Amino acid sequence: MLRAAAPGPRARKGGGQAALAPAYDAGIVLPVRTKVTGESTVRRVLLPLAVVFAVLATAGWIARGDAPPPGAVERQLAAWQRGSVAGRPLPEPDAPPERVAGFFDGLTRGQRLRLAREYPLVVGNLDGAPLPLRYHANRIALAAAERAERERSRDPHLSAEGQREAGRKANRYASLMKDGRQIIAFDPTGRGRAAEVYGDLAAADRITVVVPGVNTEILNFERTNGKYTAPAGMAEALYQEQRAVAPGAETAVIAWADYEAPTGVALSAATAGLAETGAERLLRFLRALPQDAGVTLACHSYGSVVCGIAADSLPPAVTDIAVAGSPGMRAGSVTDLGTRARVWAMRAQGDWIEDVPHLEIGPLGHGADPVSASFGARRLGTGAARGHDGYFVPGAESLTNLARVGAGDVNDVRCAPGTERCAPFDPCATPG
Repeated sequence: MLRAAAPGPRARKGGGQAALAPAYDAGIVLPVRTKVTGESTVRRVLLPLAVVFAVLATAGWIARGDAPPPGAVERQLAAWQRGSVAGRPLPEPDAPPERVAGFFDGLTRGQRLRLAREYPLVVGNLDGAPLPLRYHANRIALAAAERAERERSRDPHLSAEGQREAGRKANRYASLMKDGRQIIAFDPTGRGRAAEVYGDLAAADRITVVVPGVNTEILNFERTNGKYTAPAGMAEALYQEQRAVAPGAETAVIAWADYEAPTGVALSAATAGLAETGAERLLRFLRALPQDAGVTLACHSYGSVVCGIAADSLPPAVTDIAVAGSPGMRAGSVTDLGTRARVWAMRAQGDWIEDVPHLEIGPLGHGADPVSASFGARRLGTGAARGHDGYFVPGAESLTNLARVGAGDVNDVRCAPGTERCAPFDPCATPG
């Protein structure tokens, strides 16, 4: 997605403050003399200033004007808004998905491919565009991004660390371009965002959207070590588990890392600003999914804050919200979420999130504990899953339960210890 679209989710109490955005400030404080006398003193002042100016110019801080030059996404968006095809203006990037779909229905195959070639970062993120065309456009965008990062990795003006990071990004983009991968969203701006589809999204009867938490960015969208702690690994494991527990069901799973998540233990992780923006993006994405398929949100960690804020504005296709390792959903109870979807919650043994205060004071905190009996969620078992990142590891009861909920096979889920019943006809929060 390229922009957040209204209408959006209702802001939770205390969650209306915008997140603190990182500031890119090249300001340097130099000692200032009230009086400069003598040629040697002038030389001592001007020489450091000249050095500072040269360093800033070399590093790219000094440019024409105050704002940095537009990135690839901004350039393509600007060109798209001026563009046309067969004499028809192109739809606004934030146009309703159904309007975008109608626009592409009126184009020939050649016209569609031309738009994907000319504006890959627009078409690849355009909700309502045909799925195969989005996958194709994102491969084009990924190839261009890989070339740019390979070039940066050899740039002598970059530090050794900068060159290494550029090389890592290039490798990540190359991996995302491998045959068979279906990238439905990609944006290289900043820390980078992406979303990937597992299964046949167009033919699916049930769709699960995995919403990850803190530290989500393009470099850790997938991992070799700790595979099932990364969005791609989570979604892949969930898709394979769904095929095992519901072999007759047509399912698809999406690793949706298409929002700016907090980093580490930054203040933004304890506030809802980034989650509110993420909820807007998530809602737009959900509205563009096939509306004849049931949808489950599988929300991990801070991702459950995103899901909680979006809950009262979800499209009717969303039948279930399942949260794992949640710090809270910006609500005091399931009723406060204002959703018709069933709400499920789980916490693994040894998950440190249990020790995080579940409160909400002004903009700080995310509200009540979703696994508490008073919250009213249907509490699911986790079995042998351990820690904050163990929910999606193959073989864990938590993964099987998430797979059953996502596949619509909810009558066979396993309840959390101490919970009497958690089938959809029972409250699932009743202590045994």
